[in-house]
Amino acid sequence: MILLDGYQLSLNDLRKLLYNGARASCSKESLKRVDQNRKAVETIVANGETVYGITTGFGKLSDVHIQTSDVDQLQLNLIYSHACGIGEPFPPLVSKAMLLLRANALLKGFSGIRREVIERLLLYANEEILPVVPQQGSLGASGDLAPLAHLVLPLLGEGEVFYRGKRENATVPMKEKGIEPIKLTAKEGLALINGTQAMTAMGAVTYLEAEKLAYEADGISSLTLEALRAITDAFDEDIHLVRGYPEQVDVARRLRKLLKGSQLTTRQGEIRVQDAYSLRCIPQVHGASWQALAYVKEKLEIEMNAATDNPLIFDGGAKVLSGGNFHGQPIALAMDFLSIAMAEFGSIAERRIERLVNPQLNDLPAFLSPKPGLQSGAMIMQYAAASLVSENKTLAHPASVDSIPSSANQEDHVSMGTIGSRHAAQITTNVRRILAIEAICAMQGITYRDPTKLAPKTKKIYEAGRGIVREIDCDRIFSYDIERLTDWLKENGDIEKIVIGV
Repeated sequence: MILLDGYQLSLNDLRKLLYNGARASCSKESLKRVDQNRKAVETIVANGETVYGITTGFGKLSDVHIQTSDVDQLQLNLIYSHACGIGEPFPPLVSKAMLLLRANALLKGFSGIRREVIERLLLYANEEILPVVPQQGSLGASGDLAPLAHLVLPLLGEGEVFYRGKRENATVPMKEKGIEPIKLTAKEGLALINGTQAMTAMGAVTYLEAEKLAYEADGISSLTLEALRAITDAFDEDIHLVRGYPEQVDVARRLRKLLKGSQLTTRQGEIRVQDAYSLRCIPQVHGASWQALAYVKEKLEIEMNAATDNPLIFDGGAKVLSGGNFHGQPIALAMDFLSIAMAEFGSIAERRIERLVNPQLNDLPAFLSPKPGLQSGAMIMQYAAASLVSENKTLAHPASVDSIPSSANQEDHVSMGTIGSRHAAQITTNVRRILAIEAICAMQGITYRDPTKLAPKTKKIYEAGRGIVREIDCDRIFSYDIERLTDWLKENGDIEKIVIGV
């Protein structure tokens, strides 16, 4: 059980909740804060005070006063009117992360929401009743309004959910489990949707996948190094210590340990004096992307424990302050950085693929084909990888530098952070396929060398990969091989465990 209190949720905790079957619950102390904060909202309504989002309209309509008798209807209207998301839904795992992250933010105790609403969010997450949330429609400021409105609908008995592998009307699991719709009261609709949880959830899930993929990139590149008889002197610790980047030092150390005992790698001057940059500079390029991942991780873990709605209630209601914590700029920048970092893993991997298949750059059979000319071998796999790399270049254009005013120019600067998180996710998916292609080509190159001469660690990677994709003994539909290995890289932790363990 993972206890949520609004302050301590880590990406490792989120990994356990999303992938390892852990369940979430509210800490007792956090619920006390929630109860105290809720009393402040009730007092505001009872006294007829004018407070944004409680007794006023929203956005440019904030100057419109709402009668006490209408404050509950105001919140329901807010959810209905803002549920205008469009496009394909977020993956169910991202919807689950949204539920968990929104609950955690509300448990900080500054939002004025009832504890039963937060507990309902966690019930849906724990029971895998996952709202269908369209991916498009958020500007990434004023919160992820449209996506989070769709997240709330199933709590009201509206909208759709992913449940037991199917897309269902929200009432289906509610009837099955005896769950009654909640009724929103003062401020609760606003508290639920005024946050950055769509971009943060998508970003967190993408980060967890990206981190795994970064380890896999280190492991797969080590196979390529052996297939191309690379020079290991470039990974000598002294080279990397004098530059001083810890992540670069770490990648070089992993490569040395992965390649220890190899009879395929060479020393400088043995065959060549220097290798091409895509081989020699793996620690520098991968290391730089690892630096970016560290930055992204830090920002995500701050945002995962942030109060991001508006207004916020302090000192038992003595201070109710309107601000802009819903603005997604910190995560927007982090997502753009994640996009660039992952795109570079793919870019250098594609150059390694070229060196594996190009007969002008190696001493292997042309395009790794058993019968060059009659059979094309891996020729078009490099095309496919190059296409993904080019697509990543367009996706990596920073979303955060764009802004379009909204709400009659009241909300005149927005982050586009949710777009950035979606782009980062697509780039990460593309890079996984590029690395799958590199792995297929590297394994084929090693097959032409001698797999018995592999280092003990890389031999484990090779044998695990060969269990998914057999050697290229004739031309076949390679798309199937790429997808099988891509799925394996996503779902299986074999390479990651080997690389982390060295």
